[in-house]
Amino acid sequence: MSDERPARGLTALLTTAMAFSMMQLFLLGALGPRLVERFGISETLLGLTTTVGFGTAAVLSPLGGRIVDRVGPRRALVTLLALSALALALIGAAPGPGFLLAAVALGGVPQALANPATNKAILAAVPPARRGAVTGTKQSGVQVGAFAAGLPLASAAGALGWRGAVWAAAAVALLAAVWAWHTVPPHMSPAPTTPGGPTAGDRRTVGWLAAFSVFLGAGIASVNTYLALFGAGRLGMGPAVAGALVAVLGVAGIAGRVGWSRAAAPGRAPWLPGGLAAGAVAAAALLALAEHAPPLVWAGAVAVGVFAVAGNAVSMVLVLQRSAPGRAGQDSALVAAGFFTGFAVGPPLFGTLAAGGRYDQGWLLVAAEFGAAGAVALTWALRDRRTRESVA
Repeated sequence: MSDERPARGLTALLTTAMAFSMMQLFLLGALGPRLVERFGISETLLGLTTTVGFGTAAVLSPLGGRIVDRVGPRRALVTLLALSALALALIGAAPGPGFLLAAVALGGVPQALANPATNKAILAAVPPARRGAVTGTKQSGVQVGAFAAGLPLASAAGALGWRGAVWAAAAVALLAAVWAWHTVPPHMSPAPTTPGGPTAGDRRTVGWLAAFSVFLGAGIASVNTYLALFGAGRLGMGPAVAGALVAVLGVAGIAGRVGWSRAAAPGRAPWLPGGLAAGAVAAAALLALAEHAPPLVWAGAVAVGVFAVAGNAVSMVLVLQRSAPGRAGQDSALVAAGFFTGFAVGPPLFGTLAAGGRYDQGWLLVAAEFGAAGAVALTWALRDRRTRESVA
């Protein structure tokens, strides 16, 4: 992968894989107003779809990490893209809520494989100096998926129907699986590590990042799931404009993930999660104020992307900096499991408030979740600094 063109091709593929690993849930969020109106899905059930998808991913993530470490990135990437295509196709064919939830549960499998497979590929093919930038770019793929769900696909639903839009996404995911098979080498040996490498003390980092990710995921998932519905139901936006809120969140998340990951040098990276969580608290406050000043919803969506969404990418940079190559898949999976747990827990809690029209309280709950994530991150950063100073 020393040639620049193959390196760019791999980065593009990893970004695409991340986009499709969560595409189904972004689509359900962006199409939420249409599904509530035409498919008979309540606000509570819309939140339950997120719980089912990410609950499945959280449970399967530790196993997924071990599988990726065993079979390698190529097979894992092809499998996750093929399963993403199947899950999307089944969602588009769902005759009722029960079938829909089963299809969403299947979509949790590629989510469980995504971070371990893509991180393993980065460790194997990307030199240490470029890993932060590549990690931020591929993590931004999740927000590329949010943008695609919130603007082109949500707009296409007006012409094709919501089922047609989901089936179109499924077809592209299947093409991406073929791309992965022809792009990723069958056997990828680990690239050289930085001098010193991970230490035994770095094993504690995974636990702290997983705890941080639980609270961060709970807040982000609530925003992803209910932002469009909030815009349509409480701010008087049409379905297409409300879906554009998700697209704006996606674009801001791309910029945030790429930018903050590039800034996550080893000495600075431990302090970034706490700072990003503080910015996320302010973003949630803007959403809470939007019922009184509707234009603030756009500023809130941008700020959630720049700060909250970027926090997950920085977490993965820290995993790559602190993990031994042989455990990269498992460590990535454990941190992802925390993130997915938060995604499973957050929307149902928010949904109980949204069902009663108490969106302002819901956004304050999101602010509290982001605040808890910040407290965990700051506590770990302080302990990590003391530990490294004592070793030095």
